[in-house]
Amino acid sequence: MVSTQSPPESERLNRRQAVSWAFYDWANSAFATTVIAGFFPIFFKQYWSAEAPVTESTFWLGAANSLASLLIVLLAPLLGAIADRGGARKKFLLAFAALGIVMTAALYGVGRGEWGWAVTCYVLALIGFSAGNIFYDALLVGVAGEHKLDIVSALGYSFGYLGGGLLFALNVLMTLYPGWFGLADAAEGVRVSFVTVALWWALFSVPLLLFVPEPPAPGRVSGLAAIQAGLAQLRSTFREVRRLRVVGAFLLAYWLYIDGVDTVIHMAVDYGLALGFPSDSLIVALLLTQFVGFPAAIAFGRLGERWGPRAGIFLALGVYILITVWGYFIRHPWEFYVLAAAIGLVQGGVQSLSRSLYARLIPAEKAGEFFGFFNMLGKFAAVLGPVLMGAVSLLTGDPRLSILSLLVLFIGGALLLARVDEAEGKRMAGTL
Repeated sequence: MVSTQSPPESERLNRRQAVSWAFYDWANSAFATTVIAGFFPIFFKQYWSAEAPVTESTFWLGAANSLASLLIVLLAPLLGAIADRGGARKKFLLAFAALGIVMTAALYGVGRGEWGWAVTCYVLALIGFSAGNIFYDALLVGVAGEHKLDIVSALGYSFGYLGGGLLFALNVLMTLYPGWFGLADAAEGVRVSFVTVALWWALFSVPLLLFVPEPPAPGRVSGLAAIQAGLAQLRSTFREVRRLRVVGAFLLAYWLYIDGVDTVIHMAVDYGLALGFPSDSLIVALLLTQFVGFPAAIAFGRLGERWGPRAGIFLALGVYILITVWGYFIRHPWEFYVLAAAIGLVQGGVQSLSRSLYARLIPAEKAGEFFGFFNMLGKFAAVLGPVLMGAVSLLTGDPRLSILSLLVLFIGGALLLARVDEAEGKRMAGTL
C-alpha cells in the first residue's frame, strides 16, 4: 500500500523552486568568473593602468575590492533586517542585481588609462553582486527543509561553476579570436565581454523572480515603518547572536577562513601576473577551476548529507592550506594549472557547506538578517585579505611572501570551527 503521508518538514523540497533558486547562481557567477577573477584584473593592469608599476596596480586592485567589501560590511545586517520585516527579500535582490548589471555593462565605455572610472564602476558592480547575495542566501531556508539544505546549497554553487564557466569560455574565445565575432582586437573582445556578463546576469535571474516565493514576514510592515522595524530587529539580533553562542563561534570561524577563500578568488590572477605567468595561461587555469568545480560542488553536497557539513569544511580547509604553501613555491605555469584544479575541487564545497551549516543554526524567520551578518563577516574579512596581500607585495617587492599571509586565516578558522557544536546550535535556535 502506498503511503499518502506528506514527507516531514525537514525533507521538504520543491524541485522547481530549488532549480529556479539555483539559477541565480548560474546568472551572477558570470560576474564572479569573467569580471572579478578573470578579465578585470588583467585589463586593469594591461589597459586601464598600463603605465603604473605592477606592485602599484596590485595595491589599487586590492583597495577597490576592500572598499566594496567595507561598504557591504556597513550595510548588510541593516538591509537584511529591513527585508525581513518588510517581506522584501526578492525586491532587495532585484534592486542590487540591477545595480550590478548596469555597472558591469558600463565597464564597456571606460577608455584606456581611465583607471579611476574603471575602479568606480567595478566597486559599484561588486556592491550590487555582494549585497544581492545576502537576499539570495536568505531565500534558501524557504526553498528546502533542513535535510535538503546541503544538496540545494551545493546545487547553487555547481550551477554557478557551470554557467559562469560556459560564458567565460565564450568570452575567452572572443579575446583569443576576435575576428570570429566581428571584433577589432582582444581589447574590444574584453569590453564586449562585460556587456555579455550583464545580459547573462539579467536573463538568468528571471526564474528566481518568477518561481521562488517570498517567505512570510511576521508582522509585515513597509516604507519608513520597515526601516524603523529593521533597526529595532537589528538591535535585537545583536543580542541574539550573543545569546546563540554557537552562531557567534561559527561566524568568527567563518570570518577567518572565508577571508582566505575570497582573497584567492579576487587575487589569484593578479598573483600569477605578478609572478610573470602569461595571461593566456591564467585564463585557461580559471576555466579549469570552473569545470572542475561543477561536479565537485555536487560531491561536497552529498558529503555534507552523509558526514555532516562541518567535516566537509575541514576537508576543504586542509586542501587550501596545502594550496597556500605550494603557491609560494610555484615556478611554472603548469603548476598554476594544478593549483587551479585543486581550488576547483574545494572552493564550491567550502562555500556551499558553510551556507548550509549556518542555515541550520539560525531562526528561519530571521534568515535575511542573520544572513546579513553572515555576508557582513565574509566581506569584512575580505576588507583585510586583498589589502594585506597588496601591502606585503608593495612593501617587500616580492609577491610570493604575500600568499603565505593566508595560512593564519585558514588554520585559525579551522581551529575555531572545531569548537562549533551543531546539535547545540540547532537546539538553541529552536530548529530541532
